[in-house]
Amino acid sequence: MIDSYAGSDDAAVAMAGARAGADVVRGMYGRRLQRIDKGAGDFATTADVEAEKAILGVLRAARPGDAVLGEEGGQQGAAGAARQWLVDPLCGTLNYATGTMLVAVNVALRDGAAAVADPFGGEVFFTDGETARVRRDGAGDAPLAPSSATRLVDVNLDPPFPSAPGFRAVDLLAHPGFAARFRPRVVSTSLALAWVAAGKRAAYVTDGGDLSGSVHFAAGIALCRAAGCVVTGIDGAPLGESGRGLVAAADSGTHELLMAMVRGRG
Repeated sequence: MIDSYAGSDDAAVAMAGARAGADVVRGMYGRRLQRIDKGAGDFATTADVEAEKAILGVLRAARPGDAVLGEEGGQQGAAGAARQWLVDPLCGTLNYATGTMLVAVNVALRDGAAAVADPFGGEVFFTDGETARVRRDGAGDAPLAPSSATRLVDVNLDPPFPSAPGFRAVDLLAHPGFAARFRPRVVSTSLALAWVAAGKRAAYVTDGGDLSGSVHFAAGIALCRAAGCVVTGIDGAPLGESGRGLVAAADSGTHELLMAMVRGRG
């Protein structure tokens, strides 16, 4: 029952919310879903909306005094609340709508605990803000261990492109040094950030503004930081109001190589 989470710690609440959303996403997969136009080619589906409702049910029961910023429902709860949850109920909506299972459900307490659930992979990646772990289908929790061994780097090619023409993600893919040192992957979902924390990817790169408070990225950023990854903007600066985009790398060597390529010196 939802009420059973009322006495849980924040990491458990984040996990419960993410798993509740993942259950909806998995249950509605393959159905003919209504699309809700959001403009500029973006859209949500009824699965996004229903998954967010399930997550909000958990958060309201466990943390009734907290505010929530949801991808679909916007700001909810007391405007002056000291704590805010960031919810992306279905990251990878286009993938999902076309029958591709590369999606994630993200729940993060701003500057605190976070969880990223893979509805189809049976994994929930989570952090209490200090350590990062993964829970797999009833098995025990295992610590996340970043590694650059795969040499796989996810590069987000979705608009907008606020840093162009100075930085274009597609140019990074064409960089000769990139092809020599890494192998590109393109996954338009924040599941890729969880994979960096788990050692399944060497790095993740995306353009954008300040992503530290984004419902799409906050949970993945929290996981990477807690796991010990190197996380900065594409300009190498710390994430924050003046930051741009995101580079999350398994280690400092990988981060330095990518930053040199981004700056055109690698």
